[in-house]
Amino acid sequence: MFFNGWEALLRILIVGVLSYIGLIIILRISGKRTLAKMNAFDFVVTVALGSILATILLSKDVVLLEGLTAFIVLISMQYVVAWSSVRFQTISKLIKSKPQLLFYKGSFLNDTLKAERILEEEIFQAARSSGLGSLDEATAVVLETDGNISVIKLNNNHSFSTLSNIKERSDSPTQ
Repeated sequence: MFFNGWEALLRILIVGVLSYIGLIIILRISGKRTLAKMNAFDFVVTVALGSILATILLSKDVVLLEGLTAFIVLISMQYVVAWSSVRFQTISKLIKSKPQLLFYKGSFLNDTLKAERILEEEIFQAARSSGLGSLDEATAVVLETDGNISVIKLNNNHSFSTLSNIKERSDSPTQ
C-alpha cells in the first residue's frame, strides 16, 4: 500500500522528467497563447494538459510516446481553434464571450450583474484592487472575457474608447 517497489518509482521519475521536458518543448513551439488566460476554451486546454501529464506519470498503461502524442493533439487543436477564431468571426463568437458592463457612471447594472452572477461586493473588491477609495472615482467596471473585472477610472477628457466593444444591456445608461 505504501511502497510498490523501486521499479514504479524509477518509471515515474524517468517518464515524469521526459514528459515535462516534452511538454515544455511543445508549449514553446506552440506559442504564448497556448497557456494564456483568455477564455473558457483556454482554461479547458490548461486543465486537460494537467490531466494528461498526471495520466502519463501515474498510469502504467500509458507510455511516454502516447502521452506526448496526446499533448500534441490537444495543443494542435487549441492552435487551430485560436487561429480560426482570429480569422473567422463566426468561430470567434462561438469560442469567446463578450465583455460585459457591470457598473457605469455611478450605477450598478443589476440585470447584467444577475446574468453574470456577479455580486456588488465583487465590484467593490475590484475597485479597491485598482486603488480606488470610492466607486465615484470610476467611470465603468467591466467583466472581461477571461473573467477578470476591470475598473476604468474617471478621466478629464471624457474619452472612453476602451468601452467601444461592450454591448450595453437594456438597463445600461447611455453614454
